[in-house]
This record gives sequence, C-alpha cells and structure tokens, in this order.
Amino acid sequence: MVLVLNGVLQEDCPPDSRALYLNHPVYRDTAAQLLSVPNKVIGPVGLLYVLQRELAVTVPHDKNVNVLGSDDVTTCLIVVVRHSGSGAVALAHLDGSGIDEAVCTMIQRVQDLALGYQEGRIEVQLVGGFTDAHSYSEDIFFSIMSKWVQRKQPVLIKSVLDIYDCSLGLLQIAPFNYEPLRGVDLWLEQTDDFILQQLSTSPEVQPPHFVMQIRAALKYIQDNQFPAITVFRDNRPHYFRRDEHTGLWSPVRY
Repeated sequence: MVLVLNGVLQEDCPPDSRALYLNHPVYRDTAAQLLSVPNKVIGPVGLLYVLQRELAVTVPHDKNVNVLGSDDVTTCLIVVVRHSGSGAVALAHLDGSGIDEAVCTMIQRVQDLALGYQEGRIEVQLVGGFTDAHSYSEDIFFSIMSKWVQRKQPVLIKSVLDIYDCSLGLLQIAPFNYEPLRGVDLWLEQTDDFILQQLSTSPEVQPPHFVMQIRAALKYIQDNQFPAITVFRDNRPHYFRRDEHTGLWSPVRY
C-alpha cells in the first residue's frame, strides 16, 4: 500500500497534522470547507450509526443504508475509506485501539466490494480530533497515517467491531465478554463532574450527554457482569434488520 498526498507519492507519512498542513495546505482549505457546511439533522431512515471502536462498510446501491455516520469525536478520529470507481465505502470511529486491524480490514472489505471495477483508487479521509493537552489526537493521527505505508498483508480484525453486512442488510453484534468491574457500584455513586474528569480523555470539549452515556454503560456492566452468560446465552451474534416503515433496526433471528 502506498500513500499519495495531493498527487505526490510519499516515502514517509507526516509526523503530525501540523506537518501535513504545512507541506500540503490544500488539506487545510478542504478542512475549512467542511467546517463551513451547516449542521444537518439526520433521521433514522437510511442511517447506520457507527459507535466508537466500530466500523461499517456498504455500497451505493444498498437499499437499507444511504448514510454512514458517527459523532462525538473529540480526541478520536473518524476514518473513511472509499473506492472511487465502485463507491464502496467504509467508516470507522477509532480511539487508538485496534488501528492496524481496522485500517487493514477497511481496505480489504472495500477492495472486495470493488471487484469487477477496472477504474478507481482507494481514497481516505480523516475527520475529528483537536489539539488536546496530551496529544492523544496527534498520536492517533500518526498511527492511522503510518499504516498506509507500512502494511503489506491484511490481518483479522480484533479490537474494532465490524457491525454491518451489506450483502445481507444485517447489523450484527458479535458475542463479547469482559472481566467484572468490581468498582462499578462506586463509580455509579460519583458526581457527574467526577465521572467527566476521570473517564474522558477530553473533558473540556465533551458534549452534554457524555456523562449520561457513561452512566448507561456502567449500569449495563453492573447488570451484565458476565455478558457471555446473560446476553449471548447461545454464543451467537445478535442480528438486526431495518424496518422499512420506521427506519429503525429490529432484532431478527438469523
């Protein structure tokens, strides 16, 4: 895999976003154009929302999905991989875990969906991140960019969940498990500000619903200390199909 920036083949990846903007100012201009686009509220019909540490892949003629989306990226980055000929596209929300596996899987999935198209190239777009005090975003940026010039062979995904099969139109949550969190009761007793400061890499820029989501996750862990037993009793994925009338994803047997 090679990295081309603004039409120029790169022997090394940029060490950080400042170097990218300095050597290729066109990307600063395109970033400004993106920021100037007004916000748009997207309803559930045709939307597939990708959470942190998830990825999804689809094609233009997918009758279930016409918008891949994610948000709440502070120190995280959204990565979009697209084949210009087929329009096959992958989107991932990455926080630093499983970047190598995610990038390779996105490329492989998009290439598989582009088979038969003689023309086209793999394009990548990065969205999100900011200049945080600990340089989390810059570390993630460099990790992602370096994979385009380092990786030679695809590897299996481990740390980032591939949640959608566009050939079947099914959203899937594969079985998972985790160690019991012994202090979960104590965490749930803490104030909102304490949770914000201790459980966020960027407390100064988190949206208002961040703490609510963290509390919901902690409550889920409290109620399901062993999800392999309480959630995935048959050790099979949970599948969901889009309801044509409401646009919402409903559980199905598969």
